[in-house]
Amino acid sequence: MPTMPAAVSAATGVSPPAAANVVVVEDIYGFLRVLSDGTILRSPEQPVFCPATFPSSHPSVQWKEEVYDKANNLRVRMYKPLSTAAGGGGEAGKKLPVLVHFHGGGFCLGSCTWANVHAYCLRLAAEAGAVVLSAGYRLAPEHRLPTAVDDGVGFLRWLRAQSTMDAAAAADGWLTEAADFGRVFVTGDSAGGNIAHHLAVRAGLSDTKRGEVDLDLDLRPVTVRGYVLLMPFFGGVRRTPSEAECPAEVLLNLDLFDRFWRLSLPAGGTRDHPAANPFGPDSPELGSVDFRAPVLVVVGGLDMMRDRAVDYAERLAAMGKPVELVEFAGKPHGFYLHEPGSEATGELIGLVSRFLHSCACDRGAVA
Repeated sequence: MPTMPAAVSAATGVSPPAAANVVVVEDIYGFLRVLSDGTILRSPEQPVFCPATFPSSHPSVQWKEEVYDKANNLRVRMYKPLSTAAGGGGEAGKKLPVLVHFHGGGFCLGSCTWANVHAYCLRLAAEAGAVVLSAGYRLAPEHRLPTAVDDGVGFLRWLRAQSTMDAAAAADGWLTEAADFGRVFVTGDSAGGNIAHHLAVRAGLSDTKRGEVDLDLDLRPVTVRGYVLLMPFFGGVRRTPSEAECPAEVLLNLDLFDRFWRLSLPAGGTRDHPAANPFGPDSPELGSVDFRAPVLVVVGGLDMMRDRAVDYAERLAAMGKPVELVEFAGKPHGFYLHEPGSEATGELIGLVSRFLHSCACDRGAVA
């Protein structure tokens, strides 16, 4: 795991408390502060792990940004290879699989516009041979869970609307001319991986259960053919060995993740809340959930959350669910975002590409 840089808490652009009797009750390295009077202060700066040196363009990828939810000003950055033959996407002119991506940040930080997320998605589109849709969602503590998951559902509904428009109406044809809406995949990094899990569960719940969460995930003609969980952000009251052994001096440490949960879970919720713990006492019984599409779970050997992700995949496998677990030994949480140009990131994208193009051939999967 990366060690916390000394500059991370310095001069982030957040104004100090307005009154002497107002104190900071939660502070995430100066980027997000919650005051005792309920005021929430956010820094306009990007973190130190988003340097300006990260590439903002790619010679074989086009990208553009849209607002997909005007009421909440939620944005999506869309990426597509210049040639559909790029990265194994097939012959020129052939439509590409669609990869919906949700960023990480403990549900409290992050954006599809951050330089590291942008650089990763550029490379992902180019080398995976896919249309990548990097979708934003509302953040906590202003919008506590399950808002982020609800926004994920909202984005899939937006995608369904795009798929039913003609090329002229749907974002001037930019998306529809390249996207194969019958081959859609949902992925997410960290908190985004948590979102991907919950979308898979919601899609697989019975009609009765769906009614309880007021959810209609009939996305036709969009068909979700797989889910990719990159180092998913799961929690639990009981500590795992990888959590308990995490050094306090690293940037992504146990105290930070506990703060994320305090700020993002519903008031009074513990880390066993269904939004955090897939196997908590009040969580859906996953054995009865119809996982209609395969799930790829990626873990890092040095990730504090490694044990939870491994346990998640192993439990699903024991239930007979279509799940694959891949571990990147010696890699920390989110290495593909800290080093989007690295060889290891290339290996990860190759893994994702193989998953996409193998599952895309399975026309038996349904949304």
